[in-house]
Amino acid sequence: MSMKKHIVAGIVGVTAGLLGSTQVAGPLLAQDTAKNSSVYEQLDLFGDIFERIRAQYVEEVEPSKLIEAAIDGMLTSLDPHSSYLSPEDATQMRVQTRGEFGGLGIEVTQEEGFVKVVSPMDGTPADEAGVEAGDFITHVDGESLLGLTLDEAVDMMRGPVGSEIVVTIVREGEAEPFDLSIIRDTIKLTAARVRTESHAIVARVTTFNDQTTPNLVEGLQKEIEAAGGMDNVNGIVLDLRNNPGGLLTQAIKVADTFLEKGEIVSTRGRNPQDGERFNATEGDLIDGKPIVVLINGGSASASEIVAGALQDHRRAIVVGTKSFGKGSVQTVMPLRGDGAMRLTTARYYTPSGRSIQALGVSPDIVVEQPRRVPEDEEAEEDTSPARRGRSEAELRGALNNDSLSEDEIRQIEEERAAAEASAKMRDEDYQLAYAIDILKGLHALKP
Repeated sequence: MSMKKHIVAGIVGVTAGLLGSTQVAGPLLAQDTAKNSSVYEQLDLFGDIFERIRAQYVEEVEPSKLIEAAIDGMLTSLDPHSSYLSPEDATQMRVQTRGEFGGLGIEVTQEEGFVKVVSPMDGTPADEAGVEAGDFITHVDGESLLGLTLDEAVDMMRGPVGSEIVVTIVREGEAEPFDLSIIRDTIKLTAARVRTESHAIVARVTTFNDQTTPNLVEGLQKEIEAAGGMDNVNGIVLDLRNNPGGLLTQAIKVADTFLEKGEIVSTRGRNPQDGERFNATEGDLIDGKPIVVLINGGSASASEIVAGALQDHRRAIVVGTKSFGKGSVQTVMPLRGDGAMRLTTARYYTPSGRSIQALGVSPDIVVEQPRRVPEDEEAEEDTSPARRGRSEAELRGALNNDSLSEDEIRQIEEERAAAEASAKMRDEDYQLAYAIDILKGLHALKP
C-alpha cells in the first residue's frame, strides 16, 4: 500500500556526480549489508531489554504500555511535533479538528524540557485565567513537568470538566514563578468571528479547523451585506494573533478567499518528487479591498502560511510582531489498533520561497502591544488646559461658525465621535486600532 493511502491530514538541492556503476556497486552493497546487520542487532537489543523489563522490573508492567512508550520515544526524539497517538488521543485529535474538545484551551509545544504556551485560545478557561503566549508551564498541581514528553504533560493537564487545575507559570519579565488556578471546561471554538469596527470589517480567526473557512466566509458576507456593500467598507483586518494553526487545507482556503491567482504555499519533503504546490483559484471575496493581517508571537503554522502568502503577493499589510516560526507540516497516519502516528513529513515555503521554520513571518510594520499599566501605577492626571481639551469653541464670547449647514455640522460631529471611539480602542487593543487606522488612511487616499 502506498504512503499516500495512509495520509489523513496535513497539520500545518543536492547535486551528485556521475560514477561508473561497476565501480561502486560492490562497496555500496557491502555498506547496505553492514548497515542492515547493525539495525537487526539493535532490534535484538531492544527485544532483550523489553524481556528483561517484563521479567525483572520491580513491579509488573503492561507490555503494550512499554511498546507504546518506546514508539513515542522514537518519534519525540525527532522533533517537538512528531508523536505517537494512542487510540484515545487519536479520537481526541479527530474531535479537535471538528472544533469541540475538552481542556484548558491552550496550544503548547516543548522547549528546553518545559511546556511552552504557543497561544491561549479566545474565550477559553486558560485565556480568562491570564495565560499568555510565550509562558512556560513548569508544574501542574505542584508536580514538575521536567523530563516528561509533551503528550505526557498534556495528559496531566487534562481532566473532567469542572475540575480545578493549578499551573505554575514562568513568564519573561516576571522575577518569580507564579501559580494560576484554572477550571477545566469543554472547549467549543467558533473558528472565526467577524464584526465591524469604524468602517473596517474585523475577522478574528482563532484556529484552523473544519469550521474556519465556512465561519469566515459566512461572517464576511453578513457584515458586507449589513454595510450595504464593500464600497461602504474601508477594508478587512484579518486578526491571526495567538492563532496556533491547524489544518493545512484550511490555511490554503483562507488565503484563497482573498487571492485571485498565484501560489499560496509549497511543501518540500525528503524527496524532491514529494513536493507539492498549492495555487489560488479565481475569485476574491472582497474585490481587492485592502487587508491588514495582525500577527504576534502566538501566530503559528497555518497562521504563518496565510500571513506569508498575503504578504508575498502584496495583497495585505502585515502588522504586529514576529510570528512563532513553525514551518513544518505534520501528517497523521493511522496505525493498526486504532492508534495513529503524527510525523513531520515536510517543510512549507511561502510563495517567494521563504521557509518560516524558526524565523517566523516578519511584519511589514512592527507594532508592539503596550503593557497595560495597573491603576495604582498610573501617573497623576494632567489637568492643564491642553490636557483637558480646551478649544476655541469653549472660550467665552467665541464667534459662531456660520459657513456650515446643520448637515455638515452633524457629519463633522459623527466623524469626531468615530475618531474618539478609535482613540478609546487604542487603550483596549492598540494593535487592532493601529490596523483600523491604516485602512482608514488607505481609504482616505484612494482616488
